[in-house]
Amino acid sequence: MTAPGEAARRKPARRPTIKDIARRAGVSESAVSFALNDRPGVSEDTRARIRKVADELGWQANSAARALSGERAGCLGLVLARPARTLGVESFFLQLVSGIQEVFSARRTALLFQVVEDLDTECALYRRWWAERRVDGVLVVDPRTDDPRPALLTALGLPAVAIGGPAPDAAEPSAAPLLTTVWADDAAAMARILDHLHGLGHRRIVHIAGLPGLAHTARRIHSLRTEAARRGLDARQVRSITTDYSDAEGAEATRRLLDAAEPPTALIYDNDVMAIAGASVAAGRGIPVPGRLSIVAWDDSPLCRVAHPPLTALVRDTAGFGRLAAGELLALLDGGPARTTEGELPHLEPRESTGPSPA
Repeated sequence: MTAPGEAARRKPARRPTIKDIARRAGVSESAVSFALNDRPGVSEDTRARIRKVADELGWQANSAARALSGERAGCLGLVLARPARTLGVESFFLQLVSGIQEVFSARRTALLFQVVEDLDTECALYRRWWAERRVDGVLVVDPRTDDPRPALLTALGLPAVAIGGPAPDAAEPSAAPLLTTVWADDAAAMARILDHLHGLGHRRIVHIAGLPGLAHTARRIHSLRTEAARRGLDARQVRSITTDYSDAEGAEATRRLLDAAEPPTALIYDNDVMAIAGASVAAGRGIPVPGRLSIVAWDDSPLCRVAHPPLTALVRDTAGFGRLAAGELLALLDGGPARTTEGELPHLEPRESTGPSPA
């Protein structure tokens, strides 16, 4: 009978070694090494028997040994340098990762995911992963307006795909990208939103944006200014403010805007969580949506669809965007060139949270 607490004191099971495989298969350790590394020196029957035993024992190649032999790690990395508190409530990255994992699983490739505090820590992690041969390549998210990562990854020789990178440079359309990039046309998406709100008569429109310094935040802000100017709208009344994407900052920004002498009649939020928080602030103040305030969420989600009223939102296949990025990284590892690929343009789904501007 097991004494109380004995199970808790047990040591973890020892990882199987080449010696264990050799003993069970009845062969030499060198024969096991030849078989598991696809080297000549053993018959096909012996190779098959050794691999069967290795599978039964749950043997996996040691990462340090793989590094010395030059083999692939069979693992790809994804690092996210964002406040950890903002991740648990935002559906975008869950959908993105689900699409990535779908493609990697089909190739029996693992995904190594890590959240870090800042960009410097992310860059240091890339250096360590490459030195230890922990990953064969990485997916880079949240491209910055002044981003050190493309040059670093290129210098390391670590294959990488930037997700949501900048659009191709119109001034230099033939310039070769440092990294393979998959991008979405945020400028065109913002134009669709402004078309919708302007058509409803809104002239005081504020964009509650995400983190400053992100390339897609800059593109959305620039597009809002450009589209507003094209329609002759007042730049003081059609503008953007930045946040950290959290519901707390989304709610606080909404309060400040609604307290203004001339509050906006329409708000555009850079994610679903902030849009729900903003709608809650409006409800708490007795401001009807859309009677006195119209609300648009950048990314659609179940939250937007079950809210009361349901929120007008940009609809895009985020999981499909993840599948596209994952496929591009695998193509790069298979010897393909660095290139730039555009994802599907999201469409605006008008719902009950947007209506005519109040008189």
